Amino acid sequence: MTEVLRRAEAAFLGLALGDALGATTEFMTPTEIRSRFGVHRKIVGGGWLHLKPGQVTDDTEMSLCIARALVAAGAWDLKGIAERFVAWMRAKPVDIGATCRRGIRDFMLQGQMQCPLNEWDAGNGAVMRMLPVALFTLGDAALLARCAREQAHLTHNHPLSDAACLTVGQMVHQALLGADRPALHALTRDLVATHPNFRFNDYRGHAGGYVVETLQTVFHFLFTTASFEECLVGVVNQGGDADTTGAIAGMIAGAFYGREGLPASWLRRLDAGVRAEIVDLAPRLIGLSPQGRGAGASA
Repeated sequence: MTEVLRRAEAAFLGLALGDALGATTEFMTPTEIRSRFGVHRKIVGGGWLHLKPGQVTDDTEMSLCIARALVAAGAWDLKGIAERFVAWMRAKPVDIGATCRRGIRDFMLQGQMQCPLNEWDAGNGAVMRMLPVALFTLGDAALLARCAREQAHLTHNHPLSDAACLTVGQMVHQALLGADRPALHALTRDLVATHPNFRFNDYRGHAGGYVVETLQTVFHFLFTTASFEECLVGVVNQGGDADTTGAIAGMIAGAFYGREGLPASWLRRLDAGVRAEIVDLAPRLIGLSPQGRGAGASA
């Protein structure tokens, strides 16, 4: 289990690194990024949120909410997750998406833990927080499918969002267990076979908050680069919803390339409190998973 634990830590750190790196170029165009940075490849903060270097946004913060709830309960706890989302929103986070805000408010005011099907809920806000769900469900595909859908429906209820959450969770599972690139690519082909919208072999460079564009960007750079750093740099230099594309690419690439693949200079810049909490929570989540319990991993 030692390698799995290291990959789990790398996946969670990768999410935060992608978030912190991408927040600088969020809502910029590739042309604007080239004009200002040449190639954006350092964690420097700034961006439209005026962040400190290494500061993270809602992608990492909502993922930490899920991780804390699961570790505190020692089990799947959807209500606990929702309650942590409420506490986070009340603390006035630096950023929160409109769809997430609406879902959290519906739980806070009405106790609603599954928002109704909505054709406008095909954003990426549920996928960006999939990493702790993937760690917690490692070793049980059916559990992953159920938990992915339940956490998504707190704020997003749309078939494309559901499919994206499941595929990203499956890719993290396979990468944690040492799968090679063709195995990960096979999962994307399964997704495209069911939902052709996600086809990415003719990538057009669109990287907005629509979940299809998000995964097209992530998959294109995951399969056309050869390192964690190269993948993340490619993703965030597309601009658009760069903190979220960076976070999702970071969780998959972190699991795939492992702890040694994360740039040391980026890790040094990452918020120290966030980094320490991730290092604490990642092995605990694996310890709660079917795979971890079966191997006797420490929780």
